[in-house]
Amino acid sequence: QLIPPLSRSPSPMRGPLLAAAGAAMGGTGGPLARAIRAKLTAALQPTHLEVRDDSPRHGGPPGAETHFGVLVVSGRFAGLSPLQRHRLVHEALRAELAGPLHALQVTARTPEQWQSDPQNPPAPPCLGGSKREKRRG
Repeated sequence: QLIPPLSRSPSPMRGPLLAAAGAAMGGTGGPLARAIRAKLTAALQPTHLEVRDDSPRHGGPPGAETHFGVLVVSGRFAGLSPLQRHRLVHEALRAELAGPLHALQVTARTPEQWQSDPQNPPAPPCLGGSKREKRRG
């Protein structure tokens, strides 16, 4: 489930497709998706933000909001390593990561990086299982 992107500049590759997908799915997503969007917007003032709810791909109950992917494009990332960028995102979502949010895929780019390559990497495959299951080694 895609949540429509926040974009201050039109993106011919992403904007119309995501806007249509978001409208078809009833708006901006569930309460956790809205909280993620609001907190990342407040903390990082992104020029482009995509919030993707991957929960249905992970076998949870209907309506569960547990697995998300975010693409955040922000000038705040300039000069920072990928690890430092991820830390900023995680800090903004600290409460969610401590509670209902089980998994978060982060793509964090500067506006210049986004202009040179406006593609969001695909979601990683679900490997199945849970923390409660013993994995075979």
